[in-house]
Amino acid sequence: MADKKAKNNRTIDTPLAQGQDFLRRCVTLTQKTSDLAAVLDKTICGDMHAVCPLLPEKSVDLLIADPPYNLTKSFHGSTFSKKKAADYEEYTRAWLQAIRPLLKDTASVYVCCDWETSLIVGRVLGEFFRIRNRITWQREKGRGAKANWKNGMEDIWFATVGANYTFHLDAVKIRKKVIAPYHRADGQPKDWQQTPDGKYRDTCPSNFWDDMTIPFWSMPENTAHPTQKPEKLLAKLILASSSVGDVVLDPFLGSGTTSVVAKKLHRRYIGIETEPQYCVWAEQRLEMVEQNPTIQGYADGVFWARNTHGEQKR
Repeated sequence: MADKKAKNNRTIDTPLAQGQDFLRRCVTLTQKTSDLAAVLDKTICGDMHAVCPLLPEKSVDLLIADPPYNLTKSFHGSTFSKKKAADYEEYTRAWLQAIRPLLKDTASVYVCCDWETSLIVGRVLGEFFRIRNRITWQREKGRGAKANWKNGMEDIWFATVGANYTFHLDAVKIRKKVIAPYHRADGQPKDWQQTPDGKYRDTCPSNFWDDMTIPFWSMPENTAHPTQKPEKLLAKLILASSSVGDVVLDPFLGSGTTSVVAKKLHRRYIGIETEPQYCVWAEQRLEMVEQNPTIQGYADGVFWARNTHGEQKR
């Protein structure tokens, strides 16, 4: 008999055999389409190298990519094997070449990576786009090492196709508690506000993010995917670099976080995922948005520093 989940374990792990209704909502492409509506707000089940040439060119406003890091790792039966650095560089170049024609001239690009692949990704990304920044975010999970520092950081490279691009600064400010509240000469608060919950200041985000909570078993967004990113992380990218109604593409969709957050934030989305099991979880989560459109850590139009404003805003 399979072990029962703990009472508060909300992990989404619906088996493929029981998720066929969700899988049937996905689409497959076998020939090129010029009809963007046919793939909007869809999960496309297939390999991105085969799918991308079939999609309409210059149709995407924002690319968010979380490709396999250069590690040997199993993804529900299929395994990505660690490559030599030169081979991983060619792998990165190949998927970027497949993606490039789909992006509008005003599009933005975010690519996730770990510290080791970051050196390769940043260099290759610069061959195709204008590098704008490198974001480093602190993740809580990670194994310790006897002869090295625990790996607690990951990178996200930010680039744009051209000189004109979207960036909504006010949409991604962080609300932090004020430790030393300064006042103006007239006695009014200086750059902070008094709220029923205390004194807070909305601050401009930097390229170091330490306010993330990796999905864990009691969170409704958690799935059994081994490398799932937090919804809060994706929300920052989507709010900053797209507008309502824009098209967001994730060619390595995994369990669907990019599509789910895009839907919650009223963007259009296209997700490509090769593993049917992960497609099931993505569609299951997209259905759940109808009952719960909230994003943990984001409320009242701002991102809250972790553990500063109640359980739902961690």
